[in-house]
Amino acid sequence: MSQRDDLEAFAALLRKWNAVQNLVSRETVDTLWPRHIEDSLQLLPLLRPEDRDIIDLGSGGGFPAIPLAIASRGTERRFTLVEPIAKKAAFLRTVARELRLPVIVEVCRAEQIDSRETFDLVTSRALAALPDLLALAARFLRPNGHLLLHKGQTYREEVSRAAAHFDFDMLVHPSETDSSGVILEISHLRAKSVA
Repeated sequence: MSQRDDLEAFAALLRKWNAVQNLVSRETVDTLWPRHIEDSLQLLPLLRPEDRDIIDLGSGGGFPAIPLAIASRGTERRFTLVEPIAKKAAFLRTVARELRLPVIVEVCRAEQIDSRETFDLVTSRALAALPDLLALAARFLRPNGHLLLHKGQTYREEVSRAAAHFDFDMLVHPSETDSSGVILEISHLRAKSVA
């Protein structure tokens, strides 16, 4: 199957499961490709060759991790999806099994994961405000790891609040699918010492 076929199969499974549980908002199902799939795939050019172990926090309906896993076939990338809601996790496991993706699904909150395992890349889409997200992600990042985070139009305020607690380097990439959205690429994340 081609990448497009796999993405279509994923979209079909999502529509089927979304009819009985809320994986994505009902209003966005009709715009699944631009709103969710293409939005997720815009991270692909930002992945580095050394990004092999990737963790997605608050995976929900599988965005951005499932489209990225599909697009990463033939690479050594492995994805860990963290989703505390059992029904959503069951959907993610079904997709991973049916599409034979290198995906592990953890059914818990990010705070409950054994943080001795670290990752090259942390992704997240619509999970939490940036200060909270950085506090969660810091536990999982390898020393040279980075984050790719979808954020909306209030990202500047979130960055300002996060900068009170963390030092980090950041690149802001305009979203290709949402004129008011951005992708924050964060590296060298470290908590500020408390005086």
